[in-house]
Amino acid sequence: MTHWLAIANRDNAAVIEKKLIWGVSKRYVNQITKTGPGDTLLVYVGWEVVDRDTTLPPAITGCFAITSVVYEDRKKIFTLPPGLGNEVFPLRVRLTLIEIFDPPLEFKPLIPRLAFITNKKQWSGHIRGQAMRTIPEEDYAYIMKAAETPRD
Repeated sequence: MTHWLAIANRDNAAVIEKKLIWGVSKRYVNQITKTGPGDTLLVYVGWEVVDRDTTLPPAITGCFAITSVVYEDRKKIFTLPPGLGNEVFPLRVRLTLIEIFDPPLEFKPLIPRLAFITNKKQWSGHIRGQAMRTIPEEDYAYIMKAAETPRD
C-alpha cells in the first residue's frame, strides 16, 4: 500500500468528496499510474484568499482509499485553476471515503514532523508543481493521528 498526497484546490476537494473521484492531467500519467486499489489519498489544499479580510491556510481536507485502477474519462467534473484552458483531468481513480477532516487539518503545524518535507523553511517546494506525491507511512500515520486531535 502506498500513501499519496493529492494536491487540489478547495473547489476540487469538494468534487473529490462528493463524487469520490480523483483526476489528474495527462502530464501526470507517471504519477497516477503508480496508484492502485488499497492505496490511500490525503487531499491537500493550498492557501486561498476568500476576500480582502479572509485567507484560508493550507490544509488537508480528508482521506480516501483508492478502489480502482486508472481509467480515462473526459467528462468535465473538476474546477479549473486559472490558465489551464480546457483541461478536464481525464486520468482518474475511484475512491471510497475514509474520513473527512472537519475542520480541515492545518498543514503548517505538521511540517516540523513530516519526513517527506526535508526543507522545513521552503516546504512548499515539496508540493508545488505536482498533482500528487507519495508520502512515507510515518507521515501518513502522523497526519491521521493529528486529525483525531480536537481542533478549532
